[in-house]
Amino acid sequence: MDSFPKNALGMVRKMTEKGADKPEKAIAFQGAPGANSHLAALDYAPDGLPVPCFAFEDAIDAVKHGTAGSAIIPIENSLNGRVADIHFLLPESGLHIVDEYFMQISHCLMARSADAEIRTAMSHPQALGQCRHYLRARGIIPVAYADTAAAAAFVAQQDDPHAAAIAPKLAAQIYGLQPIADAIEDAPDNITRFVVLAPEAAKPEPNGPVMTTFIFEVKNIPAALYKALGSFATNGVNMTKLESYQQGSSFAATEFSPISRAHPAIRRSTGRSPNSASIATACESSAPIGRHGRGRSSPSRPAAGVPVPQPFDDSTSLPNSTISTPSIASRTKPTPLSRLPPVRKARRAAITDCNV
Repeated sequence: MDSFPKNALGMVRKMTEKGADKPEKAIAFQGAPGANSHLAALDYAPDGLPVPCFAFEDAIDAVKHGTAGSAIIPIENSLNGRVADIHFLLPESGLHIVDEYFMQISHCLMARSADAEIRTAMSHPQALGQCRHYLRARGIIPVAYADTAAAAAFVAQQDDPHAAAIAPKLAAQIYGLQPIADAIEDAPDNITRFVVLAPEAAKPEPNGPVMTTFIFEVKNIPAALYKALGSFATNGVNMTKLESYQQGSSFAATEFSPISRAHPAIRRSTGRSPNSASIATACESSAPIGRHGRGRSSPSRPAAGVPVPQPFDDSTSLPNSTISTPSIASRTKPTPLSRLPPVRKARRAAITDCNV
């Protein structure tokens, strides 16, 4: 807790104490009061008690130790890709993904004075990435900090007339900063996907929509991934996302985290589950990390004409979220390779290689 800026500690302690009194209603989030994850916790669970944590690991530990009933963690953004390395944090935690939440993100540039000459902007690396064109066009130097609201608190307690923070507008009100520019993100359709973590796995309706997430490590043999994913195609299971991660320092063992529209116990005409035989022969290990029903979107809406991802629509796989981990779901009619520039040709070829 003491890692937060001093001017944020009072509110952090009060929120933590309230959550400790009713841990079943407490929802842990990473960041200082006023961070985007704080807003997501308020939107997702209006009757809940948001509990600020300095790091993602702290939020997960709060749920593991029973001081919070759940945690809400950002995992990917439509402009700047992956947020939290959930594939490293979650398997070790013993927690489960029980829901997802999509929230529109808007960033505000704020400083101690409204007429300040801004030279540096401090914020979470994700926020800096989402505003990189704005900052570069104005020659403002980005400075990474633990989270958006904590950056605002830090700037407020410093005596630097040229320093600014990028955070939600609420943070300016909390820490006494002056808004310089609003909605400085590089695109209006700036959406972050959050997952909700809990100690017990969710039990979605067997006949309703279900999203299943799991991790598996392929064997270091030819066509291991092809064999592992073949069962999804054979059983007609739609995969909306596939991410890959290196395991250890050998660069020979690769883990994959797919998200599919299927219940883990589903059976098709073959009488097998889509992750049984083929995955068993091609993988060293596999482990489910969550399943849930229909997710929700933020009650706030982008500007007119900007679409919001709808849960269980193909658009829930946020486009361009991670360059090296393409979505397998097809959202729009693909452009022929002959009409793509060289760089996009290479990327489209990589995506085609992943299709089953």
